[in-house]
Amino acid sequence: MISATSSSVPNNLRPANDVMKLERLGSMFASRLSFVRSLMRKMIAERWQVVNTQFDLDSKGHGLAVYRITTPENRYHCVIFCRELPAELRSDRVIAEAWDVTFAMVEGEVETSLLEQMEANVPLQEAGRQHPRVLVLSRANKSLRNFSQFVEALSSGRQPDPAWLTAVGYLYRTTAVYGNGKFGIADFARLQRNSDFNRPFAAQMLAVYVLRQFSIDQLNHLARAKARSQAVPLHPELERYLGIGNSTGLGMAPFLINHPQLIQQWVYGRERALGFVRDKPATEQTHAKLRELMARALTHLQQTKTEDPEQTLRNQSTAKSIAETVDWLDRTLAHPGLYEELISWAEGHCSLEAQELINTLLIELYPNLVDKLDDELGCEESMDLQPDMKARQLKALIEHKFDWALHYREDCPEDNYWFWYRSIEKEEPRLGVRGAESGAEKELALAIGPRISRCYAMLEPFVADNPNAMVVEFLLAHPDQKDCVRRIQTMGETPYGEIRANLWHRDMKPMHLLRTKLSFFGASRFDPKSDRWVRITLFQGAPLARELCRPGRSLEQLDDWGFPVEPNLDTNHVVQGEQP
Repeated sequence: MISATSSSVPNNLRPANDVMKLERLGSMFASRLSFVRSLMRKMIAERWQVVNTQFDLDSKGHGLAVYRITTPENRYHCVIFCRELPAELRSDRVIAEAWDVTFAMVEGEVETSLLEQMEANVPLQEAGRQHPRVLVLSRANKSLRNFSQFVEALSSGRQPDPAWLTAVGYLYRTTAVYGNGKFGIADFARLQRNSDFNRPFAAQMLAVYVLRQFSIDQLNHLARAKARSQAVPLHPELERYLGIGNSTGLGMAPFLINHPQLIQQWVYGRERALGFVRDKPATEQTHAKLRELMARALTHLQQTKTEDPEQTLRNQSTAKSIAETVDWLDRTLAHPGLYEELISWAEGHCSLEAQELINTLLIELYPNLVDKLDDELGCEESMDLQPDMKARQLKALIEHKFDWALHYREDCPEDNYWFWYRSIEKEEPRLGVRGAESGAEKELALAIGPRISRCYAMLEPFVADNPNAMVVEFLLAHPDQKDCVRRIQTMGETPYGEIRANLWHRDMKPMHLLRTKLSFFGASRFDPKSDRWVRITLFQGAPLARELCRPGRSLEQLDDWGFPVEPNLDTNHVVQGEQP
């Protein structure tokens, strides 16, 4: 399934056997096609309004806040409950039962009866009975160190040190953002019919954006509550530099495997965008813009901190490569073939992450070519079985389109090292070492490569014995292969979608899976806490809610917020900034 017409497909798409390698996917950065950027452009272009309508917090910041979101056609409300969280209950695990903040976004008005129902159930999250008008359900925990430091600074009449946000780019981090019908909330079909949220994860990203505004408002409230006479509000540049964190683990991995048609659209959209740009002749103006973006991204990388040794080395390597790329641009004048020359040079001189960062910044140069793809990143998923296909055609399809899967070796311990399963106790996807850890009897069917290889091992002798047989006859002989065959037939028609890796192999790095999905969300500042758990930042640098409808700044100006860098402020200077 490919949604684009042939006339809108560039002839220089990168081959899938390169793009869909797990290591390259795990080297991608957020781009202007990422969902947070797409949502912000829509909000700016349509002049959405995000207004606080209720703010009943006590001196400790606990209570209720409500934000109204008005679009050209609809109205929504984000309802936020902030309660005291005992230290012993504080956890970022998906199985936690209490949080600093719980919130939900609902369609329409919030009448008294609905607010009472939400107050009784939203703080319970999965354990509650959620209202069907709820579009998004979520929760978040404070970054305690940043919160206390920021409140102390503002209540003393001075601005916080921007370096605190460079180290940890948020005051709150979400631990789950639910949508699409989970726990009784509005289902995916309802959002598909809604022009405000018919792009992937748009409703969830909006809820996170509103939480960002709440974190600013709550911070200023706490500073005033502590010292009203001398407190100052957070400086607008620090407000923009403030993001929302997210703490996520292996739970993201199954999505990538279970929604290959959607992943196909995401990757295909990104690759088409890059293809459109590669066809354009560079000018002095785009050369200067590219160099400016490279320099900003380099500073962003140099300011990105992580305690993870491997990620630190990756960041340093990428920064070194980007510094060399800036030098290369300074030595190379604008000419029609500049972009192709740069990509070719990077393949020979730069790390994978740097190569993908260069591609990301090239996409940034031509909004008029790229942004039209925003509405082509979703799809209706369905795996169609073709029972009347010749079995030998199925065999040839595997050999030509899934040859990467045939490298799996059934009898090789390295190829069968990991197994994926869902913990009954914790209800979380996990990885176990086969033969050394329990849980293999609950294994999840996520390793598509080995599954296809096993199917082929059954198909090969079947075709030899039955050269004119149909697929339906093969499935009558091997009924357990029906799902695998359906997937092969469906995905064989697409250039992307299948991650070309054996997810059982000992060298498989689950962090690559997490980063793949998070890059499409729009995540920055990857901060692994283990090889299976990462913290990231969303919306850092994004326009503020009050700026969405303010005249004087163009869409292009407001949308230029990728790879934000630390504001240069005098932290002792008292700033009477704009009130939220």
